[in-house]
Amino acid sequence: MAAIRLTPEDAELLHQARAAPSAVDLVSDDDRSVAADSWSIKSEYGSTLDDDQRNADAAEALSAGNLRAASDYSSDKDEIEADTEAVSSMLGLQSYWDSQYADELTNFREHGHVGEVWFGSEVMDTVASWTKSLCSDVSQGQFPNQADNAKSQNVEQDFKFLDGWSVLDIGTGNGLLLQEFAKEGFSNLTGTDYSEGAIDLARSLAERNGFSNINLLVDDVLETKLEGKFQLIVDKGTLDAIGLHPDGPIKRIMYWESVSKLVASGGLLVITSCNSTKDELMQEVENFNQRTVGSAAEPESSDGTQRELPTFQYLSHVRTYPTFTFGGSVGSRVTTVAFLRK
Repeated sequence: MAAIRLTPEDAELLHQARAAPSAVDLVSDDDRSVAADSWSIKSEYGSTLDDDQRNADAAEALSAGNLRAASDYSSDKDEIEADTEAVSSMLGLQSYWDSQYADELTNFREHGHVGEVWFGSEVMDTVASWTKSLCSDVSQGQFPNQADNAKSQNVEQDFKFLDGWSVLDIGTGNGLLLQEFAKEGFSNLTGTDYSEGAIDLARSLAERNGFSNINLLVDDVLETKLEGKFQLIVDKGTLDAIGLHPDGPIKRIMYWESVSKLVASGGLLVITSCNSTKDELMQEVENFNQRTVGSAAEPESSDGTQRELPTFQYLSHVRTYPTFTFGGSVGSRVTTVAFLRK
């Protein structure tokens, strides 16, 4: 596969990210405590249409967590925005997730709790059923229709085409999304997470619920050790968390470079986000495509043939999530978008 052609600026960002010391080592226990107390922020503010509304929702979540509330004075508002930014950054650090899943693993062992369910079970069910319908269309060479959550009528045919779909859930957390895919009939399922505690929890839940066939591995998608390619990659909240890292813009560049190597040609990437709109994700994909292609001419491989370039094309999105109107525009707190790997 051809290497990603970065601009000089992007290349310098990547170099700095890989050379710099880890931000995790600089985080204090007090900071981790603040982030843990403000856990609700990740689900309370989502895919709004501008930064002002995001900050307002975040400040409300912080206030509900008994942190200092905003006042009419600009200095107080500045402090709230600074606190919100700090908490958001914490949610992008591995140290936070290691601590979170250590607690959730303890709760599972003591009480049988499954842990946090990002976006809620209804969204998780929608992602699994909608994606299955999308895979069915793609398997038959059909462009997805406009109906969301529609299930194919031919159940026998469903399971036949599902045999050819290898699925990777990046940032799988407790692995419950993969269990929903298993219920839909997918059988070649792999989940990865950079937190060992998350994988331990996911394995425990999979064994308890009768899904021991799910393959679960510790792996960081930004520096993945996986060598195979997958027909379907799903991401529910991982890109969101990466974007909350102090070096979020750099990490997102690394994300697309890495994911593009994991999706098989003709495969799908399905992203569910609470911090990006459909249009924002499409723009991010377009930016990646431009970095990848670089020029109209594709490079040649060693045997003289044209070498494939990893690019993505928008395919479809879930249209059934509840929407809201803000500033004359309509948006959704959650968005799920599918891209075809060309």
